Amino acid sequence: MPGQASATIYTDGGARGNPGPAGIGAVIKVGDKAHHFKQFIGHATNNQAEYRAVLLAFEEAKKMGLQELNFVLDSELVVRQLRREYRVKDQDLAKLFVKIWNLSQGFKKITYRHVPREQNREADRLVNEAIDGAV
Repeated sequence: MPGQASATIYTDGGARGNPGPAGIGAVIKVGDKAHHFKQFIGHATNNQAEYRAVLLAFEEAKKMGLQELNFVLDSELVVRQLRREYRVKDQDLAKLFVKIWNLSQGFKKITYRHVPREQNREADRLVNEAIDGAV
């Protein structure tokens, strides 16, 4: 993406049964183009899936050469933890948090914004497609 260093990224993760079969989705919007990513991640909790979706988005954004990432999530807990407003007490989430933190160091600017679920429908659809395709 030469010349396009900034992106808005919508991520979502979900588990049926919490914990249960889980999927993640990410929509990376660069200019007028949207790149869609989805993955079935096996057995996980909703929060683990939310974190794994952010991790997937970071990995893809890095491959795309993006520098400024504006994340949009419908998980207020994950947004507040990534902003370092809340501590990450769960050990499994803490490991994912560290991976995200380490990856984030390679970018110029990162923001995290919480939105209602209705404003994150595209990423939510990808989550359900990932789970439906695997179970």
